Amino acid sequence: MKVRAFIGLGANLGDPEVQVRRAIQALGELPRTHLLAASSLYRSAPVGVGEQPDFINAVARVETELSARELLEELLAAEARFGRERPSPGAPRKLDLDLLLYGDRVLAEPGLVVPHPRMHERAFVLVPLAEIAPDVSIPRQGSVKTLLAACRGQKIQKIGEP
Repeated sequence: MKVRAFIGLGANLGDPEVQVRRAIQALGELPRTHLLAASSLYRSAPVGVGEQPDFINAVARVETELSARELLEELLAAEARFGRERPSPGAPRKLDLDLLLYGDRVLAEPGLVVPHPRMHERAFVLVPLAEIAPDVSIPRQGSVKTLLAACRGQKIQKIGEP
């Protein structure tokens, strides 16, 4: 069974624009998964992680036959291929791939929570998500358009196409 999923991409080490563009291409190479759309790239200030360089963010829409767990495992493997290290929570990163939505499912398992926690509070997720899926709703939270209104004070700047 094919499921529509959304993946958040972010980077703030190395050459973040190049990393995010390459990661979008890599999503199209995941097994049993097709890249359907990718948002523009956005620059955003770090949220809740202290002093760090700005992030480059995007959101991609895929259609996959992988389970949510299998898709997450593929995303973690892709992060590792891109040189992601995890010295501490919230540390700067070469690449961050987050499973934001997996169909309309709500999952809470060890290491896997969907919808992604706090995505509904973050403009760096909601703005690119709204660009490629303006009518999507986040289960138990509401429509992207409504949630985005609550994030208007967060700094985010469109910088380019994927």
